[in-house]
Amino acid sequence: MSANRWLATGNFFTTYREENRIFQTHIDRLVFCAFLASVFVWPLFISVSNKYMLVIDNILVAIVAILGLNLVTGFAGLISIGHAAFVGVGAYTIASFSQVLGDSHVLITHYWPLMLLAAGGMGAVFGAIVGLPAFRLKHLYLAMATLSFQMIFQWVINFMTFFNQGQTIFVGRVFWLTGKVGRRDHYLFWYYVILAIIVIFGFGIRNLLRTKHGRCLAAVRDNDRAADAMGMHPGFTKVYAFALAGFLAGVAGGLHAYLYRGVGFESFTLTQSISQLAMAIVGGLGTLIGSFFGPIFIILLDLQVEQLANLAANFLPSAGNLATALRPLSFGLVIVLFLMYEPRGIANWWRILRSYLKLWPFRY
Repeated sequence: MSANRWLATGNFFTTYREENRIFQTHIDRLVFCAFLASVFVWPLFISVSNKYMLVIDNILVAIVAILGLNLVTGFAGLISIGHAAFVGVGAYTIASFSQVLGDSHVLITHYWPLMLLAAGGMGAVFGAIVGLPAFRLKHLYLAMATLSFQMIFQWVINFMTFFNQGQTIFVGRVFWLTGKVGRRDHYLFWYYVILAIIVIFGFGIRNLLRTKHGRCLAAVRDNDRAADAMGMHPGFTKVYAFALAGFLAGVAGGLHAYLYRGVGFESFTLTQSISQLAMAIVGGLGTLIGSFFGPIFIILLDLQVEQLANLAANFLPSAGNLATALRPLSFGLVIVLFLMYEPRGIANWWRILRSYLKLWPFRY
């Protein structure tokens, strides 16, 4: 690469370390820092109602979950159809402590970072257990194993009285340095918390992919037998991929529990698992940036379809049936169109845009 990293126009690397940098040029680092500063600062200047802040928080929680799903499905090539169950494991870990100790216990309200780590740890344990069949199974057979875990999770939550048979288990409000986080600042507080967690996890995954363990994920995805012949351990790689995905999903579930101040079964069904898989596909499997684009696109699409159904209520008498039909129709249509015309997801659009801006005004 050019000696001047401000004006570099090509990838002429001389060492492997240069090629493996997080930011190829200083301009890339500057743009990222400016964007990161903007997402942290904008709530201080723009007033947003709790309704819209909740939508933003939901997108951020989904990003945390999709980071894990993309790790196991995109980078490791292992199909997981029960990712919402891992998110539910993390949420119900918080709910279990709340059920036993009380929803306003000091461990729930004051030591919530430790509770989030506990939720992630429990998700990692179940992820590793579900990943054990990956020693022998692959492709659709492994997908059926993850689907079985989803069904087992739903049955346990629905029929065990300890989990209130799927009904809401309440979680108390948390405390921060300034005291108890009130109703007015609840969603804004969790916006900053989730955003900080996303930054930490994003850099963590980016650095993981630069290590030998990250390269093992890609090698096992491409050809596990060739990876085995080169001295890698495909079985161990698959298990720790599931464990890491379970950890991220567990943290997302804990954030969901605190954000909604309660845990209910309907947020972790098979429908949610399929929706999360769609987010990973639309965003771009095997790309870190796709884990951000996918949740944003799918959640905003869902909201727009809901508004369209409400608008149609003024003209059509059966608006309820229209709303029921439009959501799965639009969801399925988007997935089919992306698989047909852009299988690499929105991340490929981002790659093309970056290449265009780097080469502009030249056309080659």
